Amino acid sequence: MNTFGRKLTLTTFGESHAAAIGGVLDGFPAGVRIDLNFIQSELDKRKPGGSKFATARSEGDRVEILSGVFDGLSTGTPIGFIIRNENQKSGDYENLRELFRPGHADYAYYRKYGIRDHRGGGRSSARETAVRVAGGAIAQILLGEFGMSVQSGVASVGEISCGRQPDFELAARSEIFSLGNEEAMKEEILKAKQEHDSVGASVITVIRGAPAGLGEGLYYKFDAAIAAAMMGINGVKAVEIGEGVSASKMRGSQNNDSMSAKYAHVNSGADNPTLDGASERSNLNGGKFDEFKSACCGSNSDEKFGFVSNHAGGTLGGMTSGQEVVIKTHFKPTPSIFLSQPTQNVRGEDVICELRGRHDPCIGVRGSVVATAMARLVTADMMLLNLSANLANLKKIYG
Repeated sequence: MNTFGRKLTLTTFGESHAAAIGGVLDGFPAGVRIDLNFIQSELDKRKPGGSKFATARSEGDRVEILSGVFDGLSTGTPIGFIIRNENQKSGDYENLRELFRPGHADYAYYRKYGIRDHRGGGRSSARETAVRVAGGAIAQILLGEFGMSVQSGVASVGEISCGRQPDFELAARSEIFSLGNEEAMKEEILKAKQEHDSVGASVITVIRGAPAGLGEGLYYKFDAAIAAAMMGINGVKAVEIGEGVSASKMRGSQNNDSMSAKYAHVNSGADNPTLDGASERSNLNGGKFDEFKSACCGSNSDEKFGFVSNHAGGTLGGMTSGQEVVIKTHFKPTPSIFLSQPTQNVRGEDVICELRGRHDPCIGVRGSVVATAMARLVTADMMLLNLSANLANLKKIYG
């Protein structure tokens, strides 16, 4: 399947070495002002050829809106768009026509379809993720109307960690979207690149401002949809929500997030200038505030609930709790490396794979931009699905 989402769906098409890649975003409400500059700025974060830490393939990644937008506003009809491929070097892949690259999707595609596009992996190439970034940017425009935002950053590269307190302000200006320990991360990437190898990475994504109650109770849970979305990104091997795997080592008394009216607003993730900096607002992995911030408490009865910690990562029973949703996504090392590797060809013969071409030494770097996009798409989809959750919501519309 090439379609993602339930109410807000994104269908993508195209291959790495085709004329273009593109998408159709369906279910997007009418009347939303579409900021093309913002969409392009998000694509610019992911596009190749921008630095020595990414593939040298140079693509402009200019998005062209084909439908669904008129006079700058969404029309409610499918938003169609394309991104033209401009810098293919298909000849670099000619020696791969009959062999299967280790760690790639080549063999699986060949066994499933009996045919495969050997030029950069065809449909399995991460080139397709540019479409997801564009679709996610449009979703963020909708989320922004309700004060919701999504940020990601690189939490680790190989054994190099960002430290205990991820710095999203640093990630916003970092060349590799580092959440901390940036120079050591860069050195690790360049070391792998110089050795004709690659290195894995992990990415933290935080969804802020999402109201409580997003997500379907059983078969389309918010955290399950997030996990599926992240696992659908090329090279992702594991996803954690909140404490993630650490929760399996804890007791209930440690993992449960106690509730207290004192902490109303504190853990919500809403933009709140009364808190002393973004590090406190993040409240990652169950961090607690030592003192109650009295200035955070408001009179709105809908905002009188609060949590002392956020071990759950912003979800309860598959629905958002109103806290920040905290996701950690683990990327494997780029399988495209410039070392000789044993493999087989389509006839089952043992051969040696020697790659040419241009490849990322660490896919987690640009992958962090894709993780942001997927979290945006899930959140917007869940928000639209929630409109029919109860009679009161429907009466607000049909009154």
